[in-house]
Amino acid sequence: MSPTRPTNRSAATSTAASTTVRPIDGCGTVAFVGAGPGSPDLLTVRAVELLRCADVVVGDLTRFEAVLDAYAAPQALRVDTASEALTATEAARLLVRHAGEGRSVVRLLGGDPFLASTGAEHVAAVAKAQVPFEVVPGVSAATGVPAYAGIPLTSEKIHEVCVLDVSEPIDWAAYAGTATLVVFSAEERIGEVAGALMAAGRSPRTPVAITSNGTTTEQRTIASTLDSVAADAAAEGIEGPAVTVVGEIVELRETLSWFETKPLFGWRVLVPRTREQAGALSTQLRAFGAVPEEVPTIAVEPPRTPQQMERAIKGLVTGRYEWIAFTSTNAVRAVRERFEQYGLDARAFAGIKVAVVGEQTALALEAWGIKPDLVPSGEQSSEGLLADWPPYDGVFDPINRVFLPRADIATETLVAGLVGLGWEVDDVTAYRTVRAAPPPAPVREAIKGGGFDAVLFTSSSTVRNLVGIAGKPHTNTVVACIGPQTAKTAEEHGLRVDVLAPKPSVAVLAAALAEYGAARRLAAIEAGEPVTRPSEKRSAARRKAR
Repeated sequence: MSPTRPTNRSAATSTAASTTVRPIDGCGTVAFVGAGPGSPDLLTVRAVELLRCADVVVGDLTRFEAVLDAYAAPQALRVDTASEALTATEAARLLVRHAGEGRSVVRLLGGDPFLASTGAEHVAAVAKAQVPFEVVPGVSAATGVPAYAGIPLTSEKIHEVCVLDVSEPIDWAAYAGTATLVVFSAEERIGEVAGALMAAGRSPRTPVAITSNGTTTEQRTIASTLDSVAADAAAEGIEGPAVTVVGEIVELRETLSWFETKPLFGWRVLVPRTREQAGALSTQLRAFGAVPEEVPTIAVEPPRTPQQMERAIKGLVTGRYEWIAFTSTNAVRAVRERFEQYGLDARAFAGIKVAVVGEQTALALEAWGIKPDLVPSGEQSSEGLLADWPPYDGVFDPINRVFLPRADIATETLVAGLVGLGWEVDDVTAYRTVRAAPPPAPVREAIKGGGFDAVLFTSSSTVRNLVGIAGKPHTNTVVACIGPQTAKTAEEHGLRVDVLAPKPSVAVLAAALAEYGAARRLAAIEAGEPVTRPSEKRSAARRKAR
């Protein structure tokens, strides 16, 4: 039978009220956004877009803290439904009021809005008020958490999946077959649930997996069977929120586990760099499963007297220099900020040769629209740059001067080498590096007490400054250094260097630490020992001493 078209206008518009009715000029909108099961990386593109533009964000602020930190606009008003203990109706009134005042409102719901227990109720209340709204699907914990635990829900032999919530009465006799069961709220009643399933006819040896804090780097999964899962869960101290999967499909976890087997999974890694520099490194560490914690050890400030920098920028524009050499991203930033102050852009570099040290410095330049002419072919250092730098030639080089913007504490190696090659150098202080303020007391205690699994040092100054403001890392902490000079400084401060990057690059340094973690994990597995993090050695020693 073909669908029947509504015969009157009111019937037609009632089905489209969510997207077409605007009873108030300039009325805002409400978006019900699925926040996924935990990881902010799992939000949809549309969800991120809405969060970045939202005037008001409503939801459980503690539960969605990582999502808000990653994507919500800093100026957005945040309303905590948990602290206010709002019912669905009360929350809907709040959403409607803000939308009626012309605001863009995002209502965050865990997982997928239409799989959340009260999601449809929230949406219906706003629809009733004829406020424009949209629903943005999210990754449900029912599918996302098992996937991150390495557990598919179906296979060639198993086609049926049942999603259950034990907070409501369940007739377990209906689930005695071979269907995969995805169970919510079972972690505190797992013995009762397992007993009910066995009483209904499930084999006591039916595989079971419980995953807590799914899709985050705090994820933990225990694999057991119906007859043993209660004791195993108690022994492991599994706490909610958790998702339980019951069925033969759980056996595939042994070969399909991918998240908890990452080389640095769960490692708490200290990144002692400036906040601007730490971002890319932290992103790489997260890709390896680590939990990076950025602790600035250096603060970058403008030079005390700006006149020298002003003269150099003027000379750059008027053709005073043949070359400019950048040895750090901070130098690029300092010059770029001066350019912007004077209304200049990258076109002012026309006709000037540009040299850089380091891939991150080159990337900072390329982001500005400038492609460097000279990057060391070997070691990424002042010495490596000098090895490739051409000597001054009075015939081919119309100008013999080099502009070198750098830190106030930089060494004289590059200046002396360039002078030796026949160049005149304007060695200009573009920025000052000062020791950052000490981190909070809990961070200092974690550094000295073995609370971090690893620390990454990207320069000698980060070693000196970290020890100066927070103390020496504990002996159980894995120390990774970007190059020989940094490693030497670490050893001079009494630290054992465990990882040395094969070449001075933050990307290579992160990969080297991951390789170390993978080797450590493999050694534990081959020895038949549990896979632990370096920081857990101290915890185990303390338990043994007691």
